[in-house]
Amino acid sequence: MKLLRSRAAFLLLAVSALVLVLTGQRAGSDTSEARLLHIEPSEFAPVVVFEQYGERCMNFTEIESSGQQTCFQLDDPDKMVFAYTRLMASALLAKPDPASVLIIGLGGGTLPVALHKLLPEAVIDTVELDPAVLRVAQRFFGYETGPRQRVHVEDGRAFVERAGREGRRYDMVMLDAFGVDYIPAHLLTLEFLRHVRSILAPGGLVVANSFTRSRMYERESATYAAVFGEFFNLRSGLGGNRVIVASAGALSDETLLQRNAAMLAERLKPFGIDAEGAVSRFSVVRGEHEDAEILRDEPDYGK
Repeated sequence: MKLLRSRAAFLLLAVSALVLVLTGQRAGSDTSEARLLHIEPSEFAPVVVFEQYGERCMNFTEIESSGQQTCFQLDDPDKMVFAYTRLMASALLAKPDPASVLIIGLGGGTLPVALHKLLPEAVIDTVELDPAVLRVAQRFFGYETGPRQRVHVEDGRAFVERAGREGRRYDMVMLDAFGVDYIPAHLLTLEFLRHVRSILAPGGLVVANSFTRSRMYERESATYAAVFGEFFNLRSGLGGNRVIVASAGALSDETLLQRNAAMLAERLKPFGIDAEGAVSRFSVVRGEHEDAEILRDEPDYGK
């Protein structure tokens, strides 16, 4: 779902930025008013950075959009603002000590930064398609690379397929790639998920961010079930995001989840994660997607 940036769209954003400056928006003014900090040009969609309600956020194209890509609290940067990032990080209850993690989709770097603090000995590879997003994450959101915090600027599927050919394995693969509209279609299919499964170490987990109210909901569920069998379906409510946690092996039982939650509770607390409360969200949904059509690659994909 590439969205190519048009010159007109960027010029419009540049004019909007100038208007904000000329109208005198300043730090320290009413925090309910969005304060534009930066617009980063991109071949996909302009990356917009702004502050509002005591948070710094990243959006694509414009400040007022359907949902922020990344936010952090200016007075408490470690605390995760979004429920879905807390849900994704709570996958550690099912696998508390991954030595290698692959994240598809950088955004502002919330997940890799948090996981690096939680798992200082783990090697974290993050794949981001848009170099503009990487530049913004580094300049405005505190994302820093290093020997155990590595970034790769390329398509997530291409990286996964090459990792499979090279025999690389990961204890946890996190899928959090979103464009302006939704998850890119080639990162939703049966064929892609088979590639993901092929790079999981024994007992490894895939942790995927999705939407509860997507028109693709049942089809996504059916596709994950076709590759992994039963999976955990973590939801923070009736709307918003849902996080799929699937395994290359057996799913953790409630006793193990509770034991890991007790062990991780204090470490997860600074990130806004209630470990013991998160256990109840690890539910397995059965039967609701049995008749849904599995998502597959287009016939000409890759040609």
